[in-house]
Amino acid sequence: MEIRDTLFERMRDIVYHESGIYLEESKKYFLERRVEKRMQTLGILVPETYYARILANTEELKILVEELTINETYFFRNLPQLEGFAKNVLPKILARKRRKDDFTLSIWSAACSTGEEPYTLSIILREEIPDYNKWKIEILGTDISRQVLKSAHRGVYNERSIKDVPQNYLKSYFKPKDGSWEIVDEVKHTVKLMEANLVDKMTMRNIQNIDVIFCRNVLIYFDDKSRKNVLSQFFDSLNRGGYIFLGHSESVGRITAAFKIVRLDNFLCYAK
Repeated sequence: MEIRDTLFERMRDIVYHESGIYLEESKKYFLERRVEKRMQTLGILVPETYYARILANTEELKILVEELTINETYFFRNLPQLEGFAKNVLPKILARKRRKDDFTLSIWSAACSTGEEPYTLSIILREEIPDYNKWKIEILGTDISRQVLKSAHRGVYNERSIKDVPQNYLKSYFKPKDGSWEIVDEVKHTVKLMEANLVDKMTMRNIQNIDVIFCRNVLIYFDDKSRKNVLSQFFDSLNRGGYIFLGHSESVGRITAAFKIVRLDNFLCYAK
């Protein structure tokens, strides 16, 4: 199925307005395949009819955005960056908070997909904080897709998702379940999962007092205007002295000067 160029542009615009995801011309085939899938499900024969459906039905528009969301993730993804967080950034945050007698720690996994990232962070905190039981810790995992959040709530993962989990962690924090692996309750209980659209300013304004934000491999799907708006909201959400971690190919430098660049071994993160 092929969507004519003018209709592609209209669909692209409505997706962009809803999600901040910008589909370049090279993504036309990608959109066509996702639209075709939804049309088959709904019994719709022509793209124009489907376009009328997403204009009139915000629920169907959300479903289409979910279909367009890339959910490639697994536990301990980009391990060097996570080690930099655990060995360099986390101790600094903990030391600063201890001096203030503040034993709260809040981390946000933005666009958390099926939950591997926030659960990874939960494991890391348990392993790296010597006085863990003294701390009130919350890891917030948000995503625009309700479908992936349902998977995250279940916390059951296949072999591919756990391929990079160290064996000692696998034994301590996972249990076999019907040929898959389920994350244990003590890790789950630290993580709060919530539907959130990163370009929805009202939702973003309600997320405050965050010490560290992980938003990896997400901003590459936005245009500069959306990136700037999201980063501005992240800045407002972060506590002073907080950090943000992005994907290895992402940078805030040419988008905003609000953050300070922090070099950790062979990668960068950004501080407020």
